[in-house]
Amino acid sequence: MLTIVRESHQAAVQLAQVSGAKRRLGVLALAEAMERSFDEILEANTLDLEISREMAIAEPIADWLKLTPERLEMTVAILQQLSKSADPTRRLIDAPYQLEPSQTYCQLIPLGTIALIYEAFPELAAIAAGMCLKTGNSLITRGCSAASNSNQTISAILKKALAATDLPPSSLSTISPDLGISVQELVTQDRYLDLVIPYGRPSLVQQVAEKATATVLKTTIGNCYLYWSLSGNLELTRRMITDSHDSEPDAVNAIEKVLVNQNIKPSTLRSLFNSLQEQGFNLRGDEVLVEQFPEFLNLVNPEEWNKSYLGKTVAFRCVESLSQAVLLINRYSSGHADCIVTESYQESRQFVQDIDSALVYINTSPKFSRNPEGGGDVFLGMSNQKGYRQGLISVQTFTTIKQVVQG
Repeated sequence: MLTIVRESHQAAVQLAQVSGAKRRLGVLALAEAMERSFDEILEANTLDLEISREMAIAEPIADWLKLTPERLEMTVAILQQLSKSADPTRRLIDAPYQLEPSQTYCQLIPLGTIALIYEAFPELAAIAAGMCLKTGNSLITRGCSAASNSNQTISAILKKALAATDLPPSSLSTISPDLGISVQELVTQDRYLDLVIPYGRPSLVQQVAEKATATVLKTTIGNCYLYWSLSGNLELTRRMITDSHDSEPDAVNAIEKVLVNQNIKPSTLRSLFNSLQEQGFNLRGDEVLVEQFPEFLNLVNPEEWNKSYLGKTVAFRCVESLSQAVLLINRYSSGHADCIVTESYQESRQFVQDIDSALVYINTSPKFSRNPEGGGDVFLGMSNQKGYRQGLISVQTFTTIKQVVQG
């Protein structure tokens, strides 16, 4: 353990001194290596899938584990996008204050050494490796045993590609569960680790956050809320719900809870429930709605309001007003992406002002994409953590700020 983290730390020091052009070529090398290795990766993934069926692992993990050519193509596209984008560590930012008579400004610099602890998602190591190289950071990955063959294959491909560049070999390190090194042993290496990112079910994220002595960036998946105002459009509400679940393999911003204004017509609700049920959604509801629509809804348990389903399940609840909806959302939601459907500008502004969430969506789908069309950014995931890393996890999240006073 100590050898791995020390060498990774030394690699981070060297990477911070490497030019952005060389790091760009390193990311491109990763993309080309992944693109040449689809058959090898999918073969290893097939072994993991066969083992997982025998082990009867949890359903969301099985979905996250299964690689497809499309998922690998997306990974390559993300790495290619990263190789083309500008070097974030050359960016200068105005300081929030000036120290007279000098000039004060801020510069983005690498964090150092980052550890990624993830459940399934074998391609996530390649994406994180690209983001770390782009920002001058070293990366240590620790996947789960269910994806062991896929993770080892991808790791070997990335390391071979890295060895053909001028970048430090320890820029990318992998800790296999087979080594017998626990998650706790890794996340307590705060002398060498600058950031730990747990990615997976809430139980994993919470476990890492509780045990780590290094700084943790908590990621979140699911349990996003939608408030359906009386003035809100039915078709828009339906589209936002279904589209938010359409992000594969992990519907990061899936709307799993819908707060319905009590004055919305029963016929309108019936139309929505019928449409969602036809699309394979499992629908749940509070006592008021279950009594009205027993043919569509099963009764939700009280503890479900603050938990992620991580599947095609949506729970509905009646509320009297926007104010009550805001109180419930702030109490129960995961706090990373919450939504409103309304035709009232006043309601939308009040919602934005009062909701304690990283991102707020007004009359638009919160669907998450790691490589959104038409944008220059790529995203690892979402975080509800307070501070400048809150919200979408981009390459800038992997940097910190150095303040410079120029005399």
